[in-house]
Amino acid sequence: MVLAKNKKINHDYKISEKFEAGLVLSGPEVKSCKKGSIDMKGSYIAVDNNSEAWLTGCYVAPYKPAQKVQTGYDPYQKRKLLLKKKEINFLMGKEKESGTSVLPLTFLLRNNFIKLEIGIGQGKKKYDKREDIKKRDFERRKRKLF
Repeated sequence: MVLAKNKKINHDYKISEKFEAGLVLSGPEVKSCKKGSIDMKGSYIAVDNNSEAWLTGCYVAPYKPAQKVQTGYDPYQKRKLLLKKKEINFLMGKEKESGTSVLPLTFLLRNNFIKLEIGIGQGKKKYDKREDIKKRDFERRKRKLF
């Protein structure tokens, strides 16, 4: 089940590969995520020197009923991703390549666990975006005629 989707990613980036990762979240953050109070605008995945992957810049709204527990809560804090060592090393290599970015695509609910779908993307140029819009309009007109 999809909890939240980064809608603008497919417009700005060409996604080549996808991964699924777990997240380290607190209890109120889990409830807020299940409610769908997530904004991934401007967020990205960073791998640090300790070979740990972090979700940076993602907004998870504070959970209203847990205001007493969440004193001093930062909704934009870094969140650790749970990946295998092999996947982290792969992401580190891709992150160092020029023109590629590691981006969050969707928040999912699988077997009552919150997962994050990660994509490796290359930024699109302006003419690529225009071409995609033209293709989409053409397909829409074609469906309308038939």
